[in-house]
Amino acid sequence: MKLIVDIVERKPWFGWILYLGTLAAVFAIGLLAASIFERRQESFRVQTVSPIAEWEPRNEVWGQNFPREYESYRNTTKTDFKSKYAGSAETDYLAEQPDLVVLFAGYPFSRDYKQARGHAYAIQDIRDTLRTTAPLPGTCWTCKSTDVPRVMNEMGAANFYKAKWADMGAEIVNPIGCQDCHDPKTMNLRITRPALAEAMARRGQDINKATHQEMRSLVCAQCHVEYYFKGPDKYLTFPWDKGFSAEDMEAYYDNIEFSDWTHALSKAPMLKAQHPDYELFMTGIHAQRGVSCADCHMPYKSQGGIKFTSHHLASPLQNISTSCGVCHRESEENLLRDVYARQDRVKELLRLSQDALCHAHVEAKAAWDAGATEAEMKPVLGLIRHAQWRWDWVAAANAVGFHSPLEAARVLGHSIQKGEQARRELAVILTQHNVPLPVAMPDLSTKEKAQAYTGLDMAAIKAQKRNFLENVVPQWDAEAKARESKLPKTDATKSNY
Repeated sequence: MKLIVDIVERKPWFGWILYLGTLAAVFAIGLLAASIFERRQESFRVQTVSPIAEWEPRNEVWGQNFPREYESYRNTTKTDFKSKYAGSAETDYLAEQPDLVVLFAGYPFSRDYKQARGHAYAIQDIRDTLRTTAPLPGTCWTCKSTDVPRVMNEMGAANFYKAKWADMGAEIVNPIGCQDCHDPKTMNLRITRPALAEAMARRGQDINKATHQEMRSLVCAQCHVEYYFKGPDKYLTFPWDKGFSAEDMEAYYDNIEFSDWTHALSKAPMLKAQHPDYELFMTGIHAQRGVSCADCHMPYKSQGGIKFTSHHLASPLQNISTSCGVCHRESEENLLRDVYARQDRVKELLRLSQDALCHAHVEAKAAWDAGATEAEMKPVLGLIRHAQWRWDWVAAANAVGFHSPLEAARVLGHSIQKGEQARRELAVILTQHNVPLPVAMPDLSTKEKAQAYTGLDMAAIKAQKRNFLENVVPQWDAEAKARESKLPKTDATKSNY
């Protein structure tokens, strides 16, 4: 038998083949070992310390098995981050932009409209807001709590939606968290709200066939979307049948003659956008490149040699290096400047649209007061409806248009055009009814003056809220405690009402 060394001496090229073959084998064995180690780690991670019930709503119970994820989730109680336009700090939009009271006249958003805080505050904030002083359906709880899947499973989605909001206060006490997105047995991502699956099914898509990466956005799309309450039973429905764009959803609403409210000043049949983050995101470059919501808002972290997903759901700008920096190699300063440059331009367009709409509502009121007829006003009211829908489609979404700056700018351009067209047509009507132009604008220098102008009795509304917080909420918490549940503590301050 010939020795290898003899073969190599006679055929040097054989030595190179042997060398490269050995390197390839070692590399393959290394990959196999790494894969085995990683799978062992994954297996270790899903071996829970104690079993989790199918509909367990308490985040602290999940946290016993997944302490790293739970500790990062607890950071959603922090309210100390403020970017140029958003963040986790509480911001009163009506105080900053009093003309919003005019845009929402006749709708609860004219009473109270604040920047949403972290997920840990979902229950407290919906209890505290002045928007929940009026009778509401159970549908309004849908995206606020891990108790929702449990209660929906017990009573059925349709019965949940048509129940009274106030009647379920003792059942809905745990804020957004683990149960909303994860299967307690496997920790796989799952859809717990039927509206998303139903909307996809109407579009001919089976959500059960979604990839893991797609699910890292779809679990967010359970709530961060546009929706409406359908019919007398207030059935939660996503208006996606015609498509995801602002125009597609507008056509859907127009076809069924739906409106959220009739404007108190202009009498226009209005649409209120909720927070169409997913729809706007889907038109942007990140979605086109296969990036998910979680990639940016829940970046990976390492601790003690273990890699896990941060559950501190927050603005990527709070930690640019672990969110944006994974893909983008620019400095943090350049990335931040790039984000703000885009947001500045979207904000400028929002302001122009908002100003046109505010004037249009006031001018429409002047036309009605002067005796304008419904036939004269109908085309104008349609323009106001469509202009404000487009403005709100961008304004109500998070990130000030950054999820898709080009689409946001396009939609706002159409909003401005329709708003100014409404004003031109109003000028004709006002002139025909002998109203001097320009119509004098009210004093909107503060939200209090704007609320008084639109006819809101804020003292009575706040008194009603105080009574609710002092007499109703304690009963809810007592019943919840008796059920061995509780409203988790946060660092929130007491209500101002």
